[in-house]
Amino acid sequence: MDWLLEPFQLGLMRRALMASLLVSATCSLLGVYVVLRRMAFLSEAVAHTTLPGIVIAYFNKWNLLAGAVIAAILTAIGIGWLGRGQKLREDTAIGIVYSGMFALGIVMISSSKNFMDFTHMLVGNVLGVSNQDLVGIAIVCFVVCGTLWAVGKELLLSTVDPLHSQTIGLSVQRMRYILLILLALSVVTAIQAVGVVLTTALMVTPAATATLITKRLKWVFFWSVTCSFASSIIGWYVSYYYEVSAGGAIVLSCTSLFGLVYLAHRAGLFHRGHHVEDQTEFASEEF
Repeated sequence: MDWLLEPFQLGLMRRALMASLLVSATCSLLGVYVVLRRMAFLSEAVAHTTLPGIVIAYFNKWNLLAGAVIAAILTAIGIGWLGRGQKLREDTAIGIVYSGMFALGIVMISSSKNFMDFTHMLVGNVLGVSNQDLVGIAIVCFVVCGTLWAVGKELLLSTVDPLHSQTIGLSVQRMRYILLILLALSVVTAIQAVGVVLTTALMVTPAATATLITKRLKWVFFWSVTCSFASSIIGWYVSYYYEVSAGGAIVLSCTSLFGLVYLAHRAGLFHRGHHVEDQTEFASEEF
């Protein structure tokens, strides 16, 4: 029993666990929409395009989280604006903004002549989360969860049946912007935990795992959060006792859990019917 309680004696470990759980809740809930909309590349793009915002904030001695948030939101709005009206495919818009912003960040970093200053943002440093950072992460979690509670049904309907959404007067474009901005906020908080490189895995893998377990949407959300929480706790313990990167340990736990569920699914232990991405009845469940 002592080995379970020992990490809690350190304040930095307690903050790290709380931050990991808050980030997990935010990312796993949004991750369901990301998986349903096939937007995994978008989460990757938003994570990398925060780099110039982080660098600018660092040079001006501003809060790095604030710089990342501004860059991420501008990226989300830019992608939404370029992809509006089907004039440009969304994946093309993502590629343009992604490559441009990331290249800008690299140029800025190279001008500083000190890559080590930004290493913790690239690979994550959840053990370095301060009380102020924890408050910021909690606020983002509250905003994201509150918004999903308020417009979750509309987001769901615009995801699985955009034509019906337009028929009943729901603005699909507005829902898309809301999702993009929420995604930007979640990605920024995840960067503090697992870094730019691993953020997409934290958002996509738990949701993908959940879709292998069940086809009912409310349970997909439940299992996505559960898998994310379990991975965070396991990764937290692994990081403490084996002295490895907490972010890397959390993501590897996510991946390992997905592998186990995938093997169980292939063995026929989960009889879900059709894949969750093809189930339009999810919308009718909620409306």
